[in-house]
Amino acid sequence: MAASAAAGRVAAPTAPERTVVENCAVATVDAHDTEYASGHVVLAGNRIESVGAGRAPEGLENVVRRIDATGHLVTPGLVNTHHHFYQWLTRGLATDHNLFDWLVALYPTWARIDEQMARTAAQGSLATMARGGVTTAADHHYIHPRGAGDLSGAIVRAARDMGVRFTLARGSMDRGESDGGLPPDFAVEGLDEALAATEATVREHHDPSFDAMTQVAVAPCSPFSVSTELMRQGADLARRLGVRLHTHGSETVEEEKFCHELFGMGPTDYFESTGWLGEDVWMAHCVHMNDSDIAAFARTGTGVAHCPSSNARLAAGIARVPDLLAAGVPVGLGVDGTASNESGELHTELRNALLINRLGGHREAALDARRALRLGTHGGARVLGRAAETGSLEAGKLADLVLWRMDTLAHSSMSDPVTALVFGAAAPVTASFVNGRQIVEDGRLLTVDEDALARSTRDEARRLAQLAAQG
Repeated sequence: MAASAAAGRVAAPTAPERTVVENCAVATVDAHDTEYASGHVVLAGNRIESVGAGRAPEGLENVVRRIDATGHLVTPGLVNTHHHFYQWLTRGLATDHNLFDWLVALYPTWARIDEQMARTAAQGSLATMARGGVTTAADHHYIHPRGAGDLSGAIVRAARDMGVRFTLARGSMDRGESDGGLPPDFAVEGLDEALAATEATVREHHDPSFDAMTQVAVAPCSPFSVSTELMRQGADLARRLGVRLHTHGSETVEEEKFCHELFGMGPTDYFESTGWLGEDVWMAHCVHMNDSDIAAFARTGTGVAHCPSSNARLAAGIARVPDLLAAGVPVGLGVDGTASNESGELHTELRNALLINRLGGHREAALDARRALRLGTHGGARVLGRAAETGSLEAGKLADLVLWRMDTLAHSSMSDPVTALVFGAAAPVTASFVNGRQIVEDGRLLTVDEDALARSTRDEARRLAQLAAQG
């Protein structure tokens, strides 16, 4: 009888392993912008268990690590809402071009990319972002040359191995040169081919769960490289599959002119006519928007990926970020491709978002340090549809956070750590956690050999240049 009873017992659940971070300044970026001059964060498994002032609670079980974070600021991990990882292999080219000329110059090279190049470029892009505090990243990959291999799979595997939370915006183009587009014809897909490949990517890689490490969005490239039918059917596909939608919008005055000439309306009206405004949509750039455009985004909940460095690099203009925020439009930050933002990391975007927007009509009232930090954390999570899971330090959310060292020469004379982080030089990352797993320690990646990666990215960049030179 005793043996039978013992056999029937259910084992007690194992307590999650806990990591305690304490003695640090904490910027939670929650709804109230709660901050602690000296506080703690407790991680339990892949979740944040508690955040508060002072030392962590006494008597916690199964604490496997305690971090004395004296001299540090702890924030949510940075969220990058727009990127083109493959461009890591074409940095430093066409540096004096506007968008359309830049695309014409680089498309012939990009059209030679293959699976190995895509994986290596993704590793380089992800590694640089992760070293600089990014814990969630989105990649808009829209170029799929014929015979190039499984580019989407290569990018997803790179993010998985790096340990970064990831959204693949599976892009597509079906308007090549012969149809009045910019990319070479052999670098674009047919309508049915693009839709079928996108659906297959969603079904293979998208994880809808709360703690998903990989999600997929439907992402035709832009109005000037995509047919109206691909836009319409892409929106229908995304909503049938229950995933988000992403594209470029209102980036340049040339795009505005193109849309009026081809469609008889501006970009925002065109997007609305094709089903591309809504709470499940986010657009990259959105530089040239009038009051009516902003109102349409606010009314529909359409999000914006603001990419200040790339907008400046390509002389696109200054986005109306203060007006977007005042209207209630969701806004996050994006690195954009490293062929138009060679630094490839997001801390620069915190600072440049603040500085560049102060050159606009709102001047010094445009943004402050805390609003810039919100753009790079909670704002980005909201744009990607993941604000319930990440983007702020709150109990129950995923354990995605960064420890910034603020007591070095570069920052120690600034008394406010958030101001120091945003206005100052890039702060050293002592530790970065994604899903409760540490991926950076003292500025070095724990998931990849950085020196080997530097060699492989250099080699693949040279191989791509050679293929492009051969024509």
